[in-house]
Amino acid sequence: MTSTYGAAQVLVASNRGPVSYEVGDDGSLNARRGGGGLVSGLSAIGPDAGALWVCSALSDGDREAVRRGVGEEGVRMLAVPAEVHADAYNGIANSVLWFVHHMLYQTPLEPVFDAEFRRQWASYEEYNRAFARALAEEAAEGAVAIVQDYHLTLVPGMLRELRPDLRIGHFSHTPWAPPEYFRMLPDDIGRQILTGMLGADRLGFLTHRWADAFTACCTEFAGGLGETRIGVHGLGADAEFLRERAHRPDVEERMTALRAEIGEDRRAIVRVDRTELSKNIVRGLLAYRQLLDDRPEWRERVVHVAFAYPSRQDLAVYREYTAAVQRLAEEINSRYGTPGWTPVVLHVKDDFARSLAAYRLADVALVNPIRDGMNLVAKEVPVVSDEGCVLVLSREAGAYEELREDAITVNPYDVTGTAAALHEALTMPAGERAERTKRLAAAATALPPAQWFLEQLHALER
Repeated sequence: MTSTYGAAQVLVASNRGPVSYEVGDDGSLNARRGGGGLVSGLSAIGPDAGALWVCSALSDGDREAVRRGVGEEGVRMLAVPAEVHADAYNGIANSVLWFVHHMLYQTPLEPVFDAEFRRQWASYEEYNRAFARALAEEAAEGAVAIVQDYHLTLVPGMLRELRPDLRIGHFSHTPWAPPEYFRMLPDDIGRQILTGMLGADRLGFLTHRWADAFTACCTEFAGGLGETRIGVHGLGADAEFLRERAHRPDVEERMTALRAEIGEDRRAIVRVDRTELSKNIVRGLLAYRQLLDDRPEWRERVVHVAFAYPSRQDLAVYREYTAAVQRLAEEINSRYGTPGWTPVVLHVKDDFARSLAAYRLADVALVNPIRDGMNLVAKEVPVVSDEGCVLVLSREAGAYEELREDAITVNPYDVTGTAAALHEALTMPAGERAERTKRLAAAATALPPAQWFLEQLHALER
């Protein structure tokens, strides 16, 4: 893709980079490239922008690649000590900041901001400082640096002190907590996060709701936004890639296998998620069980295809949640299943081709997060659906802002209401379902990844 952007060097900083490494049995290093919006975005800016991606070495293979001096052009991987990364990533980013922004704490028991928290917070500072120093070293005069997500909230302020000539952006891929929840953080830590973010020239959010929450936090705890500007960029689905990828032979093979698991004449309620606590998979299964209780006419006529791919399994609470999902799926199958019908088809091994196959054959897509920055699954399913798919969508997903007119929306905590929504979706006339799907696909692709990234770059020029 040819871009009009070429005014300055572009740097991106994120915890995870575009490539990861594994050490083979023979000692060789094998590289694996990732995908997503940032990869598409960087590929869109063209060769004149001198793009550089600064990321962390996440695995032993990554750290070995750094030690050997192995790397890809345009990528600088930081060999942050493994224990510092673990503290910053698991201890703070994923066990504190993620929980605050998704409002997931069970407050009678957690959080506990004690000496261990303070020790881990020092690692989070060190981790952010390593990124700020690397960006400062690599950036040309007047370059543009866009920092990504809650792992690196301190980087903009640190980088501003080191390189005041740079144009600095930060983009949040998660929700932002409202002031009454954000104030749960220790006062000095909350101020440090906000001050770090406000070191940027411009901050990007996925929805107006999250941007407004950040602004409210700054007003209450930091004396306002100062000179920092706020923008909203609702990341969309990459229609061209998805439609091409969804019709490759491996997807066709998985469609055949899935259809055999479901049954030729049965309807399919599909969900595809990582087993993150915010995704609300357990309540989704409970709603499906409620549907079978309330509407016995659907027994043996519908199958819930649930792909729950394990996430963050190095944290005990996530392992427990994954096990709870599996237990409930087994309980539903034991309670309702017959020799010719398995009510829940659960897969826990990640398989992108199989996910696309499920998108294509879904009659209903269930996307019911407790709270979600955007949720690209809600946008991807309508884009690749073969026959049209009804979207049952949580009002707490960021995608709700763009898709609510043509989705059936639900309160993610209301199991009975979600069961009723599933029944409504299953009984929607085919013509209406197809028309809604077309409108959903149009809204879902309004800001594809490359345009999403370029929009942020151009906004930093102004």
